[in-house]
Amino acid sequence: MMDLIAWAILGIVAGAIAKAIYPGDQGGGILATMILGIVGAFIGGTLFSLLTTGTLALTSSGFGLSGLLVAIIGAMIAIFIWSLITRRAA
Repeated sequence: MMDLIAWAILGIVAGAIAKAIYPGDQGGGILATMILGIVGAFIGGTLFSLLTTGTLALTSSGFGLSGLLVAIIGAMIAIFIWSLITRRAA
């Protein structure tokens, strides 16, 4: 149960910071921001694992400051990919 709460908090913080840094209006409420941050933690953790170990493994970032930074970068990548998908659909 505590892990779920920690993931939710990490997601909200990382998603909110990524939305504040990334230019433009992303929309979405607190739930979308939380999901964005959690997805960002997995994207960032996987890319970080690929860069540091050379292997592609679905991992998440940790709950420390470095994990938060990786999650923010991953969330910004997720925003970029989402904007590409929605731009083509429109």
